[in-house]
Amino acid sequence: MQRNRKITVLLKGYPRLSETFIAQELLGLEKAGFELELVSMRRPTDKKRHAVNDEIRAPVHYLPEYLHEEPLRVLKALWAVRSAPGLRDAARQFWRDLMRDFSRNRFRRFGQAAVLAAEWPKGSEWLHVHFIHTPASVASYTSQINGIPWTVSAHAKDIWTSADWDLSEKLQRADWVVTCTGVGFDKLNNLADGRGNVNLSYHGLDLERFPRFDGPRPARNGLDAADPVEILSVGRAVKKKGYDTILEALARLPEALNWRFTHIGGGGELATLKTFAQERGIDDRITWKGSMSQQDVLAHYRKSDLFTLACRITADGDRDGLPNVLVEAASQGLVAVTTTVSAISELFHDRDNALLVETDNADKLSAALELAICDPSLRETLGTAAEARVRRDFDYHNSIRDLDRLFHASWAKREMA
Repeated sequence: MQRNRKITVLLKGYPRLSETFIAQELLGLEKAGFELELVSMRRPTDKKRHAVNDEIRAPVHYLPEYLHEEPLRVLKALWAVRSAPGLRDAARQFWRDLMRDFSRNRFRRFGQAAVLAAEWPKGSEWLHVHFIHTPASVASYTSQINGIPWTVSAHAKDIWTSADWDLSEKLQRADWVVTCTGVGFDKLNNLADGRGNVNLSYHGLDLERFPRFDGPRPARNGLDAADPVEILSVGRAVKKKGYDTILEALARLPEALNWRFTHIGGGGELATLKTFAQERGIDDRITWKGSMSQQDVLAHYRKSDLFTLACRITADGDRDGLPNVLVEAASQGLVAVTTTVSAISELFHDRDNALLVETDNADKLSAALELAICDPSLRETLGTAAEARVRRDFDYHNSIRDLDRLFHASWAKREMA
């Protein structure tokens, strides 16, 4: 019988409303029999939390977010690991990294690694980290200091905003890497120098939290001013989500078409977007809901007629992988009008189970929105096909099985060595 070792999971911030996929994975691993201990590099900033976070049993510890805030703790950690066999190798790696990326953040990573190594959770035999940029640097230094092997889940921004040398060297040091999109897999696999340790596993959904919606959706077609078509979007108001393009596309719809747009989510660009909506004369048709719990978001999926997101690649390379909200919306039979960025095309195909347009094109997005608004039968056909795809291929239990297999394969290999 396989023994599940205790795993320390390193997170950039915990809990976070925008990272339900991570919380879902943590709970899934616990249900699969893994004992977890969570370590976060940042304290939570969201005022709300999802119900799934309350179901996770693992204790949570917080590293010093900034070294100057807890100098004694950092100095005590550095003293505690001064005789660690791997400290010299970790220091050499840190120095090489610093020469290529001279920043305060690089110093913080090494200091956090020293604290994690010095305060290592009792009985833990493995380190798994989410995100291959900053958190993986902390994990790598920690592993070199204390000799604990490590693995990493890479997602989207962390892949595309990291330097190739940084990714390549982490791929050499990590036992294995798992990523959640085909485009991310191709990028990392090309940098892995033939190691074959990069794996593809879609996050998927806990479909018990997103059961089938059997209720009727009114056949709204935009002609009734008293019953407008309900358009929904869920996501942080940040550049890569393309909300400025969505607002411009809405503003270009025929004036006689009746619609309402609801946005759910926080984000630093909310004020700018609200001003933009006022300038384009559509603010009276828009509701800004702010952050909401998963259950409240589910209710909005069910009462909406279509979903939209205009993901893009930003100037610094940041982008989404496959936004979880698109998978969630599809699970409720809600048709998506979205863009072809990154892995969105791995879930959706234009006119098959969604309406897809190129990024940063308000005219084409507006035309697709108009088509979806005016044709309720098309919305139903595409939404039904999208739901079938999600329920067939995006059950999160598949990703938990993948992780279970990867962990046990690594442990078995080390026991044989």
